Amino acid sequence: MKKIIAVDGPAGAGKSTVSKLVAQKLGYTYIDTGAMYRAVALKSSHSNEDLTDIINDIQIELDDKARVFLDGVEVTKEIRTPEISKLASDVSKFGFVRKKLTELQRKMAERGAVIMDGRDIGTQVLPNADLKIFLTASIDERARRRFEELQAKGQSVNLDAIKNEIALRDKQDSEREIAPLKQAEDAVLIDSTNLQINEVVEKILTLCYTD
Repeated sequence: MKKIIAVDGPAGAGKSTVSKLVAQKLGYTYIDTGAMYRAVALKSSHSNEDLTDIINDIQIELDDKARVFLDGVEVTKEIRTPEISKLASDVSKFGFVRKKLTELQRKMAERGAVIMDGRDIGTQVLPNADLKIFLTASIDERARRRFEELQAKGQSVNLDAIKNEIALRDKQDSEREIAPLKQAEDAVLIDSTNLQINEVVEKILTLCYTD
C-alpha cells in the first residue's frame, strides 16, 4: 500500500475532487496545497501589508472535512473565486512564499497515510512520494467543469472568460522560474478528459495497491 500519494496537474483537472474521494476510500488525510496558496492570496487581497510580512504571520489550517481556515476564520468558499485563483498563481511565483508553504506541507505529510495535491508535489514538495499522479484534461473540458462548478454556487460566470483564465493560468504555472508545473519523471499520467470521476478514482486506487 502506498502511504504517501502526490497528485499534480493543471487548474481544473479535478485534482481536489479526486484526491478527496481517494482519501475517503483509503482513510487517508487529504491535503489541498492549492487552498493554502489561495489563502495567502486572499489575505494579500485584503491587506496593505507587504507579502513578506503576510507570509511570516499567516496561519493556515486544513481540517479533515476539507475546510480551510485563515488566521482562525473559515474561508473555504472565499478562496474559490476566479479572482483569488489568478492571484494565487501570482503569489506562488515568490520563492519565500513557496519555501514557507512547502515546509508546512512536508510537516503535514510526515505522519504518512496522506494524499496531497497541487502543482509541484511530486517534483518539489514530496519528491520521494510512494505514488505520483499527474492528472490532466483538455482546456475545454476543464473550463466546462469550472463553469458548471461556479454556476452551481450561484456565481455569474462566462465560459469563454473561464477558458481564457485557465489557459493563462497554465502558461503562468508552467513558465514560472520557481517550481514550474510539470510532470515528474516517475509520475503516472492520467488524462481525465473522457473519464468520469469514479473512473479516475478507481485508477488511482488500483495504483495504490500495485507493488
